[in-house]
Amino acid sequence: MRVKELIEAWQRSAGETRTADTYEVRLPVHDAAKLAALREMFPGRTEEDLITDLISAALDELEAAFPYVQGARIVAEDEQGDPIYEDIGDTPRFNELTRKHLKRFQQG
Repeated sequence: MRVKELIEAWQRSAGETRTADTYEVRLPVHDAAKLAALREMFPGRTEEDLITDLISAALDELEAAFPYVQGARIVAEDEQGDPIYEDIGDTPRFNELTRKHLKRFQQG
């Protein structure tokens, strides 16, 4: 989810399943002020909701920012029949580890 989509979701007050785990953070004063401003702008959202959604958006953008590193193995072909090479950068490892931890969270 991109930040623009996040704002739209806040305006719709959409929700998503949450883990039982909690995370405690101490924000820099300037970030706390921004969070308070968002809380005032979107009164239907708690500070926890806002932090959760912001982290989600940041993680999505982080994942998209991992550079593609071309491997030697061809894994597919595009519409023109040109080879598509495997990505041997951080993205596949991040996705693998994400699936591992998602399974752990879902099993409780």
